[in-house]
Amino acid sequence: MQPTAYQQLVSVFTRIYRFEHLAAMVGWDQAAMMPPEGNDARGAALAELDVLIHHSLTDPALAATIAAASSEDLNEAEQASLREMKRQWEHANLLPASLVEAKTLAGSKCSHEWRTQRANNDWDGFLANFREVVRLSREEAQLLSQHSGLSPYEALMNKYEPGMTCAELDRIFGDVKQWLPELIQQAMTKQSKEPVIAAQGPFAIESQRALGLEVMKLLGFNFAAGRLDVSHHPFCGGVAEDVRITTRYTEDDFTQSMMGIVHETGHARYEQNLPRDLVHLPVGRARSMAVHESQSLSFEMQLGRSPAFLALIQPLVQQHLGEQAAFSASNLAKIYTRVKPDFIRVDADELTYPAHVILRYEIERALIDGDIEPDEIPALWNQKMLAYLGVDTQGNFKNGCLQDIHWTDGSFGYFPSYTLGAMYAAQFFATIRSQFPDLDQRIAAGDLAPIFDWLKTHIWTPASRWETAELIQRATGESLNPAHFRQHLEQRYLG
Repeated sequence: MQPTAYQQLVSVFTRIYRFEHLAAMVGWDQAAMMPPEGNDARGAALAELDVLIHHSLTDPALAATIAAASSEDLNEAEQASLREMKRQWEHANLLPASLVEAKTLAGSKCSHEWRTQRANNDWDGFLANFREVVRLSREEAQLLSQHSGLSPYEALMNKYEPGMTCAELDRIFGDVKQWLPELIQQAMTKQSKEPVIAAQGPFAIESQRALGLEVMKLLGFNFAAGRLDVSHHPFCGGVAEDVRITTRYTEDDFTQSMMGIVHETGHARYEQNLPRDLVHLPVGRARSMAVHESQSLSFEMQLGRSPAFLALIQPLVQQHLGEQAAFSASNLAKIYTRVKPDFIRVDADELTYPAHVILRYEIERALIDGDIEPDEIPALWNQKMLAYLGVDTQGNFKNGCLQDIHWTDGSFGYFPSYTLGAMYAAQFFATIRSQFPDLDQRIAAGDLAPIFDWLKTHIWTPASRWETAELIQRATGESLNPAHFRQHLEQRYLG
């Protein structure tokens, strides 16, 4: 029997997924395991693979197949699947293969050399590669903008968070900027009267790794379908069937590596629990990057930094890192909720973190829309860090505008996902707590099932069957409501 048009599309997108599987794994290796001199060849190989995927998506025959499938008698799930296939197909067809290849090559070179340039505080060296990444990203943004009617920056942002606009972000972030500075000051004033005992290192890296693995197990990570490694910048990569997460260690501070592992495990559990019968199709993938970040932040911020969870893992901390006064459950809670404006986003406390994200959003938007040039970033970065957090980064590129990997490969439009994700996470937990009033007692007793079961039912299993707004409405009974985020922060830091 002749396959239907929809079945033909399933075959095409299954093949594309297998190519993407390979790209994801060699990309992980590039960041975590590859020897430095392999980068040029790896970049060329990845560019070739990206062009192959692009050719598959831009095959002229696909247009007729998609049109034919649109006329077939598809059920609701198949219609959702076709919608996501069409979204991916439309995006690819707006970009020439030459741009796809050039952007991959430029990003691979910039990302690789950034690792050394950041360590050396070498902004000028970084800028030489970064200008090309920005040029190509602007070209991509213009092509996408012309088709969508969005601004260039919005067009890139919609790759990560479909449907989000700068007007909506400005409204959300503008509100946060109104109340966040006072809340930070109130929390710091309150905490100044609550002494915290600093943990005394050094903490052997092997002991930190052993602790991290036990925490991952407690959080339900499937080690038969994933692993933990080390990289310059913590991330979650690979594919749903083989999830690779990384962290980074320092012997004088165990707190960042452990919470980094909790964060990336949230990403990983989302991937590991996507519907396996659909994961080879766009509809079976993660809904958006903000939804993805909502999972990592549900694990790290909502669960991981809660007093109940820290009390649960306190014996594990003591077992692997030794007995000391700093490792009491109450003191661990103080350590992990200490508010201190500082340089580094990934190490920032929960309360100052949104300021780091808003700063990056404002700079990258101006950069892609052509309002500023790459050379102007350090001065603007320092200006905003002083204004938002009172931190001076002048001349400190390593801990300033060179600290993140996202811009090195042209991932402009990604940063808003972090704070949107924090807002979604707060809204999810408000819903979970309404259903389980004794949630903290359950967490402290080691019963995390209410959280994992709710996330699996409402977020993991649906994957991309519904667009983001409908997914959130179905899960929580309301659209995105940033008030839950503010309430969470006020309760945790002022309550």
